[in-house]
Amino acid sequence: MNWLSKLAPPGVKKIFTKRDTPDNFWVKCPKSGEMVFHKDLEANLHVTPAGHHMRIGPEYRLGYTFDAGKYERVDLPEVAHDPLKFKDSKKYSDRIKAARAKTGANDAMALAQGTIQGIDTLVLVQNFAFMGGSLGMAAGEAFLTACELAIKKRLPLIIFTAAGGARMQEGALSLMQLPRTTIGVQMLRENNLPYIVVLTDPTTGGVTASYAMLGDVHLAEPEALICFAGPRVIEQTIREKLPEGFQRSEFLKTKGMVDQVVARKDLPETLAKILGVLMQTKRKPKHA
Repeated sequence: MNWLSKLAPPGVKKIFTKRDTPDNFWVKCPKSGEMVFHKDLEANLHVTPAGHHMRIGPEYRLGYTFDAGKYERVDLPEVAHDPLKFKDSKKYSDRIKAARAKTGANDAMALAQGTIQGIDTLVLVQNFAFMGGSLGMAAGEAFLTACELAIKKRLPLIIFTAAGGARMQEGALSLMQLPRTTIGVQMLRENNLPYIVVLTDPTTGGVTASYAMLGDVHLAEPEALICFAGPRVIEQTIREKLPEGFQRSEFLKTKGMVDQVVARKDLPETLAKILGVLMQTKRKPKHA
């Protein structure tokens, strides 16, 4: 209790109610520590003034990618829930329920169809907010659904990856998604359809060991963490300090793992140019 509260007559404080303020009214930039007003952040595609690309979910990602933010969501198949009846400190089924309540999604993948500068495209987005975007049976089935639909409709497939790796609660069933998704990529190649990967922060583990590194073209957002094992694990293993920027987009570009590092605002334009060449389709630039 402060000194002003002590001086206030009894009952006066009850007249004034505390105004509710959203928790995300101001967002702290992880790069600079600056507090950014959430409306300003949203207007700048969730990129802070310091240039840090914040993690975003499927709704924002799809809206920023497709022409005029318009697209059609594609329903994804249901899979068995908690097939191993797994439990650690908490039941796996309870973790799924909590993730669904938090994100409003059934699992980590979202699929949509729309146009990017006039080119009809399928876009698959991995949602890191759903259990770290982990790769389980649902995500694997979603990926194969996207590949099959792309082949059926003769459309290119773009995926925005964001994951902490395979979903440990599904054990070997999760690991089986690595070869399954690889087969999906091969199906696209056999049908001469482009498969473009956009690596976002973070893309790690089994996702990096499978479909995230099998694209015809690999783009990445600035300073995204892209790796199999994280830097902390590597440092603890080799007992050495890693170089500055190790396993980040720019570092991987110099090593040939990433073709181009692209700012979020430039992604639709860049994707459209690549699709126009690979699909031999005339695009419709924004200024046209």
